Amino acid sequence: MRTGNRPEVALFVTCLVDMFRPNVGLAAVQLLARSGCEVVVPKHQTCCGQPAYNTGDDKVARRIAGQTIEILENYAHIVVPSGSCAGMLKEHYPKLFASEPDWSGRAKALAAKTYELTDFLVNVLGFDNVRAHYDGRVCYHDSCAGLRELGIKEQPRTLLKGVDGMSSVPLRDEEVCCGFGGLFCIKYPEVSGEMVGRKVKNIVASGADTLLAGDLGCLLNIAGKLTREGCNIRVWHVAEVLAGMTSGRAIGESEKRSAGN
Repeated sequence: MRTGNRPEVALFVTCLVDMFRPNVGLAAVQLLARSGCEVVVPKHQTCCGQPAYNTGDDKVARRIAGQTIEILENYAHIVVPSGSCAGMLKEHYPKLFASEPDWSGRAKALAAKTYELTDFLVNVLGFDNVRAHYDGRVCYHDSCAGLRELGIKEQPRTLLKGVDGMSSVPLRDEEVCCGFGGLFCIKYPEVSGEMVGRKVKNIVASGADTLLAGDLGCLLNIAGKLTREGCNIRVWHVAEVLAGMTSGRAIGESEKRSAGN
C-alpha cells in the first residue's frame, strides 16, 4: 500500500541479479528508499523473456511477457537495475503484442512507466543525495542495450560524481560491446571471446583498479575474463558503489582472492 506522497516503485529485480548478485537488488532498494520512494518487490516475477525473444520464440516470450505485465502493471513506476531487461519491457514488449489490441495497450502502458535505475534516479526523481565513499580509480563500461535502446550514458556518471574518494579515468572504446549480448556469447563463443578480450585489454590499459557498469550480464562476462587473465581489477555494479555496499566480495572475486587483498 502507498504511504503519503512517496512515489510507489516496483523493483523488477532481473533473473541474473536474483541468481548471481542479489547485492545489486539490495543496493537498488536502498537507493530508491533513500530517494524517498516506497519500494515494493512483487512476488512471482521471473525472467523478462529476453532469451526466448532473442531466439525467435515469440510464443514463449509472449507468455512470459504477459505474466510480467500482469504482475507489474498496477504499480505507478517500474524500475530495473539493468539496461537490457528494462529495454525488453520498454521497447520489445509493445512489439511482441503489436497484433493483439488488448495486450498491446497494456504493454504500451507498462513501457511508459518502466525505467532503468539510474535514469529514474536522475531524470524522474532528481536524486543527488548519494552519500557514498569509494577508494579507487574507476572506469565505466556502457552496456549496449542501456546505451542504444534507452540512452543511458550520463545518468550513472552524474550520480558517481557524488561518491567521495573516487577518481574516474577514461576507458577506450567504452561504448563498444563486451561480447556478452545475452545468447550471442553462446551462439558465437569465439567472436564473443575476442570481443571481451579487447575490452579487458582496454580496461587494464586505462590504469583503473575498478570497473563499473549498469548491466550484470556485461559485468559477469568481463569479470570472468579479468579473472582468467589474472587481472587484479575489482568489478561492481554501479548501484553497489552508489549505495555504499562494497564491503563484500566484488563481482567475480573469489573468497580466497578477497582474503588476500
